[in-house]
Amino acid sequence: MSLIHKFIQNDDYYVIDVNTGSLHMVDELVYDILDENKLQNDQIIIEKLKLKYSKEDITEALKDINELVTEGLLYSEDLYEGIARKTDKEDSSPYIKALCLNIIHDCNLRCKYCFADEGEYKGARKTMSAKVGKKAIDFVIEKSGPRKNIEVDLFGGEPLMAFEIIKEIVDYAKQQEKIYNKNIRFTMTTNATLLNDEMIEYLDKNMGNIILSIDGRESVNDAVRVRKDGSGTQKSILPKIKKMVEKRDKSKQYYVRGTFTRENTDFFEDVMYLAKEGFKEISIEPVVLPEDHALSLREEDLETIFKQYDNLYDEMLKRHKEGNEFKFYHFNIDLQGGPCVYKRISGCGAGHEYVAVTPDGEIYPCHQFVGNEDFIMGDIFKGDLDMEMSNKFKKAHIYNKPVCKECWARFYCSGGCQANNFNFNGDMNIPYELGCKMQKKRIECAIALKAQTM
Repeated sequence: MSLIHKFIQNDDYYVIDVNTGSLHMVDELVYDILDENKLQNDQIIIEKLKLKYSKEDITEALKDINELVTEGLLYSEDLYEGIARKTDKEDSSPYIKALCLNIIHDCNLRCKYCFADEGEYKGARKTMSAKVGKKAIDFVIEKSGPRKNIEVDLFGGEPLMAFEIIKEIVDYAKQQEKIYNKNIRFTMTTNATLLNDEMIEYLDKNMGNIILSIDGRESVNDAVRVRKDGSGTQKSILPKIKKMVEKRDKSKQYYVRGTFTRENTDFFEDVMYLAKEGFKEISIEPVVLPEDHALSLREEDLETIFKQYDNLYDEMLKRHKEGNEFKFYHFNIDLQGGPCVYKRISGCGAGHEYVAVTPDGEIYPCHQFVGNEDFIMGDIFKGDLDMEMSNKFKKAHIYNKPVCKECWARFYCSGGCQANNFNFNGDMNIPYELGCKMQKKRIECAIALKAQTM
């Protein structure tokens, strides 16, 4: 099991104590001394490094290192496995804190990489009724137990195709949260094609966060984000997205979110395009597709992809110094606390803290499992959840994933996406390997950037 992790970013040397998250910027000598799994005997280290450094310098560095070890800031012991094993023995009913409402299984676009089967989710095109939506609100309030804060994500397909139903559901939720002393925060993911002044006004007022889909440069976006007739969308959506963002003040969240595929592994250029258009909250994320898909990412693409993350690191550090920053979603990291222990171990909580509801009221562990009937957990009208399945998801944490348990990044990625793991390996406890490699590179860049800008 990795106890520390070492990496170099732009000639700077970093060491992370995996279990505490303590970050150390060190010189080359300390970097060379430290082994990722244990601190070697002093004499072995002196002998190994004597041609590169003096014995006096090595001895002085070892003194400093041993002080950090004594203080529990290097080679610390894992304090969390016992917590995880304790939760493994608890088959109690979960408290749901987040709900994905698949408002509509339909879309007015035909994006070429869509995981949701162009909105159909391997089924028929359907729209959620207000009755189902209200019942879903009742369900999550009941299942939230003592939790005060609840998040509801309005998802599709394209949810704005059901705008009037959304308004009815949101109005109902606002009534119910007062009755039950809850705080329900709505978010929405939209392709922005249908945005108009009325919708912009409504979304700004009622959505805690808005995710606006655009893939970057016009040539990139319009090659994959297309209408039914094959035409591109960028010229139409860009002014609408800008208008939506301009409406948001600093207290309200948004981000423009794109996807990069094998056709734009130079996605740094798409991030820069969006930054030049004035957006300050940007996410460009790797596509996840079967290996035989023309747009899927491959092992041979990683060198180019890693270079894009390095370029982003350089650009964001430069902009920080100039006072012209933007945020890149995958570089967001907290070195001084971060998520609670349980979240660091188990991730998003799919299947036990977070579920998705379809237009028919069926409950799935998350939106990415929708359409795979083996993962139906129940329905909102009966109200009961498949506790065996829920507990299976609850136990799919890093300590039950052998590869993750040995990985230095385990407390940052929390074992990866359960759906991706299952779809690629048929097992939630076997990580999606290509995704892991990209994730670890992003984490290194994010840590280095945070260290340089704190």
